Amino acid sequence: MNVCQASTSIRARVAPELFPPEVVVQVKALACELPATLGVPLSRLSTADVVRAAQRAGLVATISDKTVWRWLHEDAIRPWQHRTWIFPRDPQFAVKAGHILDLYARRWDGHPLEADEFVLSTDEKTSIQARVRRHPSLPPGPGQPMRVEHEYARGGALAYLAALDVHRAKVFGRCEATTGIVPFDRLVTQVMTQSPYATARRVFWIADNGSSHRGDASVKRLRAAFPNVILVHGPVHASWLNQIEIYFSIVQRKVLTPNDFGSLAEVEDRLLAFQQYYEAIAKPFQWRFTRADLDDLMRRLTAREALRPAA
Repeated sequence: MNVCQASTSIRARVAPELFPPEVVVQVKALACELPATLGVPLSRLSTADVVRAAQRAGLVATISDKTVWRWLHEDAIRPWQHRTWIFPRDPQFAVKAGHILDLYARRWDGHPLEADEFVLSTDEKTSIQARVRRHPSLPPGPGQPMRVEHEYARGGALAYLAALDVHRAKVFGRCEATTGIVPFDRLVTQVMTQSPYATARRVFWIADNGSSHRGDASVKRLRAAFPNVILVHGPVHASWLNQIEIYFSIVQRKVLTPNDFGSLAEVEDRLLAFQQYYEAIAKPFQWRFTRADLDDLMRRLTAREALRPAA
């Protein structure tokens, strides 16, 4: 092979096909469309789907999947992936979210919290099953992951109620047969009757709008039982603002997956033992979503709504 042939071969490997920049931009724009707008009966686009869409649109006569993948990779465009998104729909979203973000920053009504004021994030994890496997799980080995029997018998289900002290990484939890006002009040009593919360100036409880702690009635009920408790409700449809959900995701990964328990009592024992294990190694979550981020989010949502066509 002479020098000229070698140079041609290298160019072919690096850039087998040359396309004008405007074609690259148009193909990327196609990849950023929802499939329904392209008239195809798909939920997501693969690289091959983008290629076919570009050919149907007359942008290119022929192009390889690898070339399109390389173009999309430049801008981290991955139409074959998706994630769920909770759209804020509470008319008081900004106000309620702002209160929670202030508490995470140890502020309330524009003033810093005192040393004897605490912030707890609380919720319930419902219907945790005990799946009793038909055969024992096998441990991992070289080239072999842990194996868990597919078949199981149902050993019952319970609810796990928990509260997280967001600034001290302390977890308080209990298992109940079901959720409800009475089980939730037992969790509050469990926390509020021990130090330092029993004698604290104020203890803020961040909660969602579930039936166990919904509305003004729950605010008054808890305040009547413990005068230093302030129940702070998050916006509707905004569980991502509640730090206890981060803890629950850790519980799901480290305690409940795979679900392999001999009984419901074993589920309860492991959940409560994990609290002590977690506290020994945990640090407060580094919460990075601030009021400035909230303001930016609201601006973007307002701009998005302004672009929506009238119904």
